Amino acid sequence: MCDPQIGMGGYDDDMVRFNLAVDKINRMQPDFVIVCGDLVHHAHDSAYDDFEEVINKLEVPYLLAPGNHDLGNIPSDSSLQAYRSRFGDDYFVSHYGEVSMVVINTQLIKENVKLASDLQMKWIASMLDSLAHTKQKVFVMGHYPLFIKEVNEEENYFNLPDNRRTTLLELFESSGVLAYLSGHKHELLTNEYAGIFLVSGETTSKNFDERPFGFRKWSVQKCRITHEFVPL
Repeated sequence: MCDPQIGMGGYDDDMVRFNLAVDKINRMQPDFVIVCGDLVHHAHDSAYDDFEEVINKLEVPYLLAPGNHDLGNIPSDSSLQAYRSRFGDDYFVSHYGEVSMVVINTQLIKENVKLASDLQMKWIASMLDSLAHTKQKVFVMGHYPLFIKEVNEEENYFNLPDNRRTTLLELFESSGVLAYLSGHKHELLTNEYAGIFLVSGETTSKNFDERPFGFRKWSVQKCRITHEFVPL
């Protein structure tokens, strides 16, 4: 799921669509659900209460990544602490059978936050290196896409800085990451780099490319990975 962002597309309408998505997911019964950031449009307790009321209706495990609307475009110690107090770690790894999901905080990559950014990059490198020596199928998820159209494009509001983008792509390639899943763009992006899927999907709040509201279903099999759009 990408950008539920309750309050962006009309608060009540966003809540209705988010509920519809959760109901549909419960009928599908996947192994787990990921939400690629921007849980709400304005980060305050009442919006997060509403978000949690809906997400906790899921009958399967779920993983959350923080977005810029959750932490601020430039995260502060207070916004990081507020998020962590409410939702837990902002970067971590979770294992489901042979699949490992590495969740990252792209706000600490988009901006150079004293100490916190370096700590996360060292953690990412160490975690991916350790997973590369296992038989796990490794996926990474965050909020920002690495790039929009070209791997060497200039930095803009929707992508990550080119030097850190290059570092991440090199880490992904060397450690055998299969896909990087993100949101933020409110458009469907399907790129590839060195055989790695780079996908930002549709939202339940507002799609700038006028695609239908919905989410993506990923299927991970022994020798094949596929994804498809599931409309509300």
